[in-house]
Amino acid sequence: MRLDELELFHIRMRLKQPFETSFGVQDMRESIILRLRGEGLEGWGECVADQTPGFSYETVGTAWHVLSDFFGPAILGRDIVDIEDFLALTRGFKGHPLARAGLEMATWDLLGKSYGESLREMLGGSHETVQVGVSVGIKKDLPALVETIEKYLEKGYRRIKIKIKPEKDVDVTGGVREHFPALRLQVDANSAYRIEDSGLIKRLDDLDLEMIEQPFAEDDLVDHSMLQSQLGTAICLDESIKHLRHARQAHEIAACRIINIKPGRVGGLREAQSIHDYCIGVMMPVWCGGMLETNIGRASNLAIASLPGFTLPSDISASERYYEEDIAAPEFILNEDSSINVPDRPGLGVEVVQKSLKKLTLRRETIKD
Repeated sequence: MRLDELELFHIRMRLKQPFETSFGVQDMRESIILRLRGEGLEGWGECVADQTPGFSYETVGTAWHVLSDFFGPAILGRDIVDIEDFLALTRGFKGHPLARAGLEMATWDLLGKSYGESLREMLGGSHETVQVGVSVGIKKDLPALVETIEKYLEKGYRRIKIKIKPEKDVDVTGGVREHFPALRLQVDANSAYRIEDSGLIKRLDDLDLEMIEQPFAEDDLVDHSMLQSQLGTAICLDESIKHLRHARQAHEIAACRIINIKPGRVGGLREAQSIHDYCIGVMMPVWCGGMLETNIGRASNLAIASLPGFTLPSDISASERYYEEDIAAPEFILNEDSSINVPDRPGLGVEVVQKSLKKLTLRRETIKD
């Protein structure tokens, strides 16, 4: 298949409610939507870089530059048969995993439509539904957090993750556990603590948590290993795992017992698949984290989370959890057993709603061969 044209859309969407983590409060989300054309077909992707370098050093601005000036020109006018051809064309560039993953997603979608295969089939997914949970941002006080959790439990979610940060951690988590003694509960610090805070984090060990996610710095493995050796609760690494090598190193030094696989963070679905395969081999559970994706990225996440090693509920909540208006259909709905169906149509299995995309687009650019 010859790749003819890449179109970039800088979009801005308002969240239904503000989402607070240890690195700030977010009520609007910006990202880049990609449309890749080839031989009469089009594939869609989503680059989850945000307007600020909070979760990642990448932003919408840096990703746009790299996609427009490097990644796009590297693939346009070239013939590809499979995703390995795409990887070969972009392998010479360093870094920029969020931009890379967005373009790779569009390529998967295009190839799937050409093959007549769903993304789940192309990746080798074995599950038609994916068990999911919901991630709850930091709230002003415990009653507000408890009320929010109750609403999600009423909707049918069976696993809850709460965000924590200094002074919004042990007492808050303990209060949630007291209100919900049987709840599948985990906490996520988003790198808010240092090794000097180990004593505080160890106080979470008595709260029957499923995991403590990313307590230390986003580039750290060693301090996490020291902490994990002192905890009964599993540490889960997110930001620290940027590719397969980090997953192997984390396992070898016992820096964690669980890995959160985000395709955007690791540079795409193929690298995410490689991390999954490694973790199966060493019997380490994995799950798929979310980054406030539209239904485009949500479809991709569901496909990767259908692989057999994803044995823990993923942060891929129903579409109605996020935005008043999405840019792709159909909506993803929570099943009674706290799962969501994996798309089974060719490619990602969603269609972009052009009217909504146009309304939410701040700028666009077309790059041609």
